[in-house]
Amino acid sequence: MGTNFYRKVARALGQDLDLTDPTIHIGRRSAAGLYCWDCGISLKIGGIKDLHKDGGEFYQSCPKCGKLREIETLETSAGGRELGFNKSEPRIKSGVASCSSFTWAMALDSLCKRIPEDKRDKKTIIDEYHREYSYNEFIEVLKEFPIWFYDSIGEWFC
Repeated sequence: MGTNFYRKVARALGQDLDLTDPTIHIGRRSAAGLYCWDCGISLKIGGIKDLHKDGGEFYQSCPKCGKLREIETLETSAGGRELGFNKSEPRIKSGVASCSSFTWAMALDSLCKRIPEDKRDKKTIIDEYHREYSYNEFIEVLKEFPIWFYDSIGEWFC
């Protein structure tokens, strides 16, 4: 499960929007399990290379600092954000808690170039659930995704 983000672009009359177009698809947020926000490491046993593979386990405490995981609910967790229950403002967490990753379909500098500075407060980004964001709001949302993957830039993925 994840959420895709797209640039809002005008379509020509009668033309469907091609969501596979790498100039429109920004990327995808995915719940990524436990993360030590203080140490900056995933608690996935096997590391981030195995993060989105089926199965696998997570350490229950940070292998670097030893902090135990925080108790989270659907209203506070990354998984809850994906399911639509977590409606809180995006934020950088602390301690061991859930996180999301972001897989880029478009390089951030390319997105930046496509949205002029005078339009960065306008709702120019939309997710697949039709929630709209300004460029500046999207940059704030990115803070909640401490793990970024760049290996899909320019490619369509779902």
